[in-house]
Amino acid sequence: MKNKRLRSLLKWSAFILYIAALVYFVFFAEMFGRVHVPDNYRYNLVPFKEIKRFLIYYDQLGSTAVLLNLLGNVVAFMPFGFFLPLVTAHRTKFFKVFLSSFALSLAIELIQLVSKVGSCDVDDLLLNTLGGILGYWCFCVYKKFRVMCRNRKK
Repeated sequence: MKNKRLRSLLKWSAFILYIAALVYFVFFAEMFGRVHVPDNYRYNLVPFKEIKRFLIYYDQLGSTAVLLNLLGNVVAFMPFGFFLPLVTAHRTKFFKVFLSSFALSLAIELIQLVSKVGSCDVDDLLLNTLGGILGYWCFCVYKKFRVMCRNRKK
Protein backbone atom coordinates (compact mmCIF):
# COMPACT_ATOMS: atom_id res chain seq x y z
CA MET A 1 0.00 0.00 0.00
CA LYS A 2 2.75 2.46 0.93
CA ASN A 3 4.70 1.52 -2.21
CA LYS A 4 1.64 2.20 -4.38
CA ARG A 5 1.08 5.60 -2.72
CA LEU A 6 4.71 6.51 -3.15
CA ARG A 7 4.60 5.60 -6.86
CA SER A 8 1.44 7.64 -7.30
CA LEU A 9 3.03 10.60 -5.51
CA LEU A 10 6.13 10.35 -7.70
CA LYS A 11 4.02 10.18 -10.89
CA TRP A 12 1.95 13.21 -9.89
CA SER A 13 5.07 15.12 -8.81
CA ALA A 14 6.72 14.47 -12.17
CA PHE A 15 3.54 15.51 -14.01
CA ILE A 16 3.23 18.76 -12.03
CA LEU A 17 6.93 19.49 -12.51
CA TYR A 18 6.49 18.96 -16.26
CA ILE A 19 3.49 21.34 -16.38
CA ALA A 20 5.45 23.96 -14.41
CA ALA A 21 8.40 23.65 -16.80
CA LEU A 22 6.07 23.90 -19.80
CA VAL A 23 4.47 27.08 -18.43
CA TYR A 24 7.90 28.56 -17.72
CA PHE A 25 9.28 27.87 -21.20
CA VAL A 26 6.12 28.99 -22.99
CA PHE A 27 5.54 32.22 -21.06
CA PHE A 28 8.64 33.27 -19.11
CA ALA A 29 11.87 31.88 -20.62
CA GLU A 30 14.18 34.71 -21.63
CA MET A 31 16.02 32.39 -24.02
CA PHE A 32 12.85 32.23 -26.15
CA GLY A 33 12.29 36.00 -26.08
CA ARG A 34 9.41 35.87 -23.63
CA VAL A 35 10.52 38.94 -21.66
CA HIS A 36 9.27 41.81 -23.79
CA VAL A 37 6.13 42.30 -25.86
CA PRO A 38 6.99 43.21 -29.47
CA ASP A 39 5.47 46.31 -31.07
CA ASN A 40 4.30 44.34 -34.10
CA TYR A 41 2.75 41.20 -32.62
CA ARG A 42 2.57 38.30 -35.09
CA TYR A 43 0.08 35.48 -35.12
CA ASN A 44 -0.82 32.79 -37.63
CA LEU A 45 -4.30 31.33 -38.13
CA VAL A 46 -3.57 29.58 -41.44
CA PRO A 47 -2.86 25.85 -40.95
CA PHE A 48 0.56 24.65 -42.17
CA LYS A 49 1.66 28.19 -43.16
CA GLU A 50 4.54 28.42 -40.66
CA ILE A 51 5.46 24.74 -41.00
CA LYS A 52 5.76 25.22 -44.76
CA ARG A 53 7.74 28.45 -44.31
CA PHE A 54 10.21 26.75 -41.96
CA LEU A 55 10.69 23.88 -44.42
CA ILE A 56 11.01 26.12 -47.51
CA TYR A 57 13.48 28.52 -45.88
CA TYR A 58 15.39 25.84 -43.99
CA ASP A 59 18.75 27.00 -45.44
CA GLN A 60 18.20 30.65 -44.52
CA LEU A 61 16.73 29.99 -41.06
CA GLY A 62 19.21 27.30 -40.10
CA SER A 63 18.69 23.85 -38.67
CA THR A 64 18.56 25.07 -35.06
CA ALA A 65 15.61 27.41 -35.69
CA VAL A 66 13.75 24.83 -37.75
CA LEU A 67 14.29 21.99 -35.29
CA LEU A 68 13.49 24.18 -32.30
CA ASN A 69 10.22 25.32 -33.84
CA LEU A 70 8.96 22.14 -35.48
CA LEU A 71 10.38 19.35 -33.34
CA GLY A 72 10.39 21.50 -30.21
CA ASN A 73 6.62 21.87 -30.29
CA VAL A 74 6.16 18.14 -30.76
CA VAL A 75 8.69 17.11 -28.10
CA ALA A 76 7.33 19.68 -25.62
CA PHE A 77 3.97 17.91 -25.51
CA MET A 78 5.16 14.30 -25.57
CA PRO A 79 5.49 14.15 -21.77
CA PHE A 80 1.89 15.34 -21.47
CA GLY A 81 0.66 12.44 -23.60
CA PHE A 82 2.81 10.04 -21.58
CA PHE A 83 2.02 11.31 -18.08
CA LEU A 84 -1.73 11.83 -18.48
CA PRO A 85 -2.63 8.12 -18.68
CA LEU A 86 0.11 7.33 -16.15
CA VAL A 87 -1.35 9.60 -13.43
CA THR A 88 -4.90 8.45 -14.13
CA ALA A 89 -4.05 4.79 -13.48
CA HIS A 90 -4.19 3.93 -17.21
CA ARG A 91 -7.86 4.96 -17.49
CA THR A 92 -7.12 7.71 -20.01
CA LYS A 93 -7.34 6.41 -23.55
CA PHE A 94 -6.27 7.78 -26.95
CA PHE A 95 -9.23 10.07 -27.62
CA LYS A 96 -9.04 11.68 -24.20
CA VAL A 97 -5.28 12.26 -24.58
CA PHE A 98 -5.92 13.72 -28.04
CA LEU A 99 -8.62 16.09 -26.73
CA SER A 100 -6.63 17.02 -23.62
CA SER A 101 -3.49 17.77 -25.65
CA PHE A 102 -5.53 19.85 -28.07
CA ALA A 103 -7.30 21.72 -25.23
CA LEU A 104 -4.08 22.48 -23.34
CA SER A 105 -2.38 23.67 -26.52
CA LEU A 106 -5.41 25.78 -27.47
CA ALA A 107 -5.41 27.38 -24.01
CA ILE A 108 -1.69 28.19 -24.35
CA GLU A 109 -2.14 29.66 -27.83
CA LEU A 110 -5.12 31.78 -26.74
CA ILE A 111 -3.21 33.08 -23.71
CA GLN A 112 -0.32 33.93 -26.05
CA LEU A 113 -2.72 35.76 -28.37
CA VAL A 114 -4.26 37.82 -25.57
CA SER A 115 -1.06 38.45 -23.60
CA LYS A 116 1.11 38.87 -26.72
CA VAL A 117 3.80 36.71 -25.14
CA GLY A 118 5.28 34.26 -27.63
CA SER A 119 3.21 33.96 -30.78
CA CYS A 120 -0.20 32.46 -31.36
CA ASP A 121 0.17 29.94 -34.17
CA VAL A 122 -2.34 27.34 -35.34
CA ASP A 123 0.62 25.22 -36.49
CA ASP A 124 1.83 25.06 -32.88
CA LEU A 125 -1.61 23.73 -31.97
CA LEU A 126 -1.22 20.97 -34.58
CA LEU A 127 2.37 20.14 -33.59
CA ASN A 128 1.61 20.16 -29.86
CA THR A 129 -1.37 17.86 -30.34
CA LEU A 130 0.81 15.53 -32.42
CA GLY A 131 3.33 15.56 -29.57
CA GLY A 132 0.63 14.55 -27.09
CA ILE A 133 -0.41 11.68 -29.38
CA LEU A 134 3.21 10.51 -29.78
CA GLY A 135 3.63 10.69 -26.01
CA TYR A 136 0.57 8.48 -25.63
CA TRP A 137 2.06 6.05 -28.13
CA CYS A 138 5.25 5.97 -26.03
CA PHE A 139 3.08 5.26 -22.98
CA CYS A 140 1.44 2.33 -24.80
CA VAL A 141 4.88 0.92 -25.71
CA TYR A 142 6.01 1.38 -22.08
CA LYS A 143 2.86 -0.37 -20.83
CA LYS A 144 3.39 -3.37 -23.16
CA PHE A 145 7.05 -3.56 -22.14
CA ARG A 146 6.07 -3.64 -18.44
CA VAL A 147 3.54 -6.43 -19.10
CA MET A 148 6.21 -8.42 -21.00
CA CYS A 149 8.66 -7.98 -18.12
CA ARG A 150 6.07 -9.11 -15.56
CA ASN A 151 5.19 -12.17 -17.66
CA ARG A 152 8.86 -13.16 -17.88
CA LYS A 153 9.23 -13.09 -14.11
CA LYS A 154 6.39 -15.59 -13.67
